Amino acid sequence: MDKKTVKELNAYLKGEYMAVKSYEKFIEKTKDPDVRQKLQSIQQDHEKHASKISERISSLGGKPVKGAGYMGIMSDMKNLIKRNRDDTEFILEDAGRGEYRGIQMAEEIVKGDLDPESSKLINEILNEDRSHVGKLKGFVQ
Repeated sequence: MDKKTVKELNAYLKGEYMAVKSYEKFIEKTKDPDVRQKLQSIQQDHEKHASKISERISSLGGKPVKGAGYMGIMSDMKNLIKRNRDDTEFILEDAGRGEYRGIQMAEEIVKGDLDPESSKLINEILNEDRSHVGKLKGFVQ
Protein backbone atom coordinates (compact mmCIF):
# COMPACT_ATOMS: atom_id res chain seq x y z
CA MET A 1 0.00 0.00 0.00
CA ASP A 2 1.21 3.48 -0.88
CA LYS A 3 0.52 5.22 2.43
CA LYS A 4 1.32 8.71 1.10
CA THR A 5 -1.17 8.35 -1.76
CA VAL A 6 -3.85 7.01 0.58
CA LYS A 7 -3.24 9.91 2.98
CA GLU A 8 -3.53 12.47 0.17
CA LEU A 9 -6.64 10.84 -1.26
CA ASN A 10 -8.27 10.78 2.18
CA ALA A 11 -7.54 14.49 2.60
CA TYR A 12 -9.18 15.07 -0.76
CA LEU A 13 -12.10 12.85 0.22
CA LYS A 14 -12.74 15.00 3.30
CA GLY A 15 -13.09 17.98 0.98
CA GLU A 16 -15.68 16.14 -1.09
CA TYR A 17 -17.67 15.38 2.06
CA MET A 18 -17.49 19.07 3.00
CA ALA A 19 -18.81 20.00 -0.45
CA VAL A 20 -21.74 17.58 -0.15
CA LYS A 21 -22.71 19.05 3.23
CA SER A 22 -22.34 22.63 1.98
CA TYR A 23 -24.61 21.97 -0.98
CA GLU A 24 -27.13 20.39 1.35
CA LYS A 25 -27.33 23.72 3.20
CA PHE A 26 -27.55 25.73 -0.04
CA ILE A 27 -30.35 23.49 -1.33
CA GLU A 28 -32.29 23.89 1.93
CA LYS A 29 -32.09 27.68 1.71
CA THR A 30 -32.91 28.36 -1.92
CA LYS A 31 -36.47 29.08 -2.92
CA ASP A 32 -35.87 29.03 -6.68
CA PRO A 33 -36.66 25.56 -8.12
CA ASP A 34 -34.23 26.01 -11.06
CA VAL A 35 -31.41 26.93 -8.71
CA ARG A 36 -32.30 24.04 -6.40
CA GLN A 37 -32.09 21.61 -9.33
CA LYS A 38 -28.69 22.98 -10.41
CA LEU A 39 -27.36 22.77 -6.85
CA GLN A 40 -28.67 19.21 -6.48
CA SER A 41 -26.90 18.23 -9.68
CA ILE A 42 -23.59 19.62 -8.42
CA GLN A 43 -24.10 17.95 -5.04
CA GLN A 44 -24.66 14.62 -6.80
CA ASP A 45 -21.39 15.13 -8.68
CA HIS A 46 -19.60 15.57 -5.35
CA GLU A 47 -21.25 12.43 -3.99
CA LYS A 48 -20.01 10.52 -7.06
CA HIS A 49 -16.54 11.98 -6.58
CA ALA A 50 -16.50 10.82 -2.96
CA SER A 51 -17.53 7.34 -4.04
CA LYS A 52 -14.83 7.13 -6.73
CA ILE A 53 -12.14 8.35 -4.35
CA SER A 54 -13.27 5.89 -1.66
CA GLU A 55 -13.10 3.07 -4.20
CA ARG A 56 -9.60 4.14 -5.23
CA ILE A 57 -8.41 4.26 -1.62
CA SER A 58 -9.83 0.78 -1.02
CA SER A 59 -8.19 -0.56 -4.17
CA LEU A 60 -4.85 0.72 -2.84
CA GLY A 61 -5.42 -1.24 0.38
CA GLY A 62 -6.30 1.83 2.43
CA LYS A 63 -9.29 2.73 4.53
CA PRO A 64 -11.39 5.68 3.30
CA VAL A 65 -12.42 8.30 5.85
CA LYS A 66 -16.14 8.46 6.58
CA GLY A 67 -16.62 12.20 7.00
CA ALA A 68 -15.12 15.65 6.72
CA GLY A 69 -13.44 15.64 10.13
CA TYR A 70 -12.41 18.83 11.92
CA MET A 71 -12.44 20.91 8.73
CA GLY A 72 -16.02 19.84 8.14
CA ILE A 73 -17.05 20.89 11.63
CA MET A 74 -15.52 24.32 11.06
CA SER A 75 -17.29 24.60 7.71
CA ASP A 76 -20.61 23.67 9.37
CA MET A 77 -20.09 26.41 11.95
CA LYS A 78 -19.44 28.94 9.18
CA ASN A 79 -22.60 27.82 7.41
CA LEU A 80 -24.62 28.23 10.61
CA ILE A 81 -23.62 31.88 10.67
CA LYS A 82 -24.79 32.30 7.06
CA ARG A 83 -27.97 30.29 7.55
CA ASN A 84 -30.17 33.41 7.68
CA ARG A 85 -29.19 34.39 4.14
CA ASP A 86 -31.60 32.89 1.66
CA ASP A 87 -31.36 35.14 -1.38
CA THR A 88 -30.54 33.22 -4.54
CA GLU A 89 -27.68 35.42 -5.71
CA PHE A 90 -25.89 35.12 -2.37
CA ILE A 91 -26.32 31.34 -2.34
CA LEU A 92 -24.93 30.97 -5.86
CA GLU A 93 -22.00 33.29 -5.17
CA ASP A 94 -21.21 31.50 -1.92
CA ALA A 95 -21.39 28.12 -3.65
CA GLY A 96 -19.06 29.40 -6.37
CA ARG A 97 -16.58 30.72 -3.80
CA GLY A 98 -16.70 27.38 -2.00
CA GLU A 99 -16.03 25.47 -5.23
CA TYR A 100 -13.12 27.75 -6.08
CA ARG A 101 -11.56 27.43 -2.61
CA GLY A 102 -12.10 23.68 -2.72
CA ILE A 103 -10.30 23.46 -6.05
CA GLN A 104 -7.37 25.47 -4.73
CA MET A 105 -7.10 23.33 -1.61
CA ALA A 106 -7.42 20.11 -3.61
CA GLU A 107 -4.71 21.14 -6.07
CA GLU A 108 -2.37 21.78 -3.15
CA ILE A 109 -3.26 18.51 -1.41
CA VAL A 110 -2.50 16.32 -4.40
CA LYS A 111 0.36 18.23 -6.00
CA GLY A 112 2.82 15.58 -7.18
CA ASP A 113 2.01 13.08 -4.42
CA LEU A 114 -0.12 10.59 -6.32
CA ASP A 115 0.45 7.53 -8.47
CA PRO A 116 -0.53 7.96 -12.15
CA GLU A 117 -3.96 6.30 -11.85
CA SER A 118 -4.94 8.33 -8.77
CA SER A 119 -3.63 11.50 -10.39
CA LYS A 120 -5.75 10.87 -13.48
CA LEU A 121 -8.86 10.35 -11.32
CA ILE A 122 -8.27 13.53 -9.32
CA ASN A 123 -7.61 15.60 -12.44
CA GLU A 124 -10.90 14.38 -13.94
CA ILE A 125 -12.70 15.37 -10.74
CA LEU A 126 -10.99 18.77 -10.63
CA ASN A 127 -12.09 19.43 -14.21
CA GLU A 128 -15.69 18.73 -13.22
CA ASP A 129 -15.32 21.03 -10.22
CA ARG A 130 -13.97 23.78 -12.47
CA SER A 131 -17.05 23.38 -14.66
CA HIS A 132 -19.21 23.80 -11.54
CA VAL A 133 -17.67 27.24 -10.98
CA GLY A 134 -18.55 28.24 -14.52
CA LYS A 135 -22.11 26.93 -14.21
CA LEU A 136 -22.65 28.82 -10.97
CA LYS A 137 -21.26 32.06 -12.40
CA GLY A 138 -23.41 31.67 -15.49
CA PHE A 139 -26.51 31.20 -13.38
CA VAL A 140 -25.90 34.40 -11.39
CA GLN A 141 -25.51 36.64 -14.44
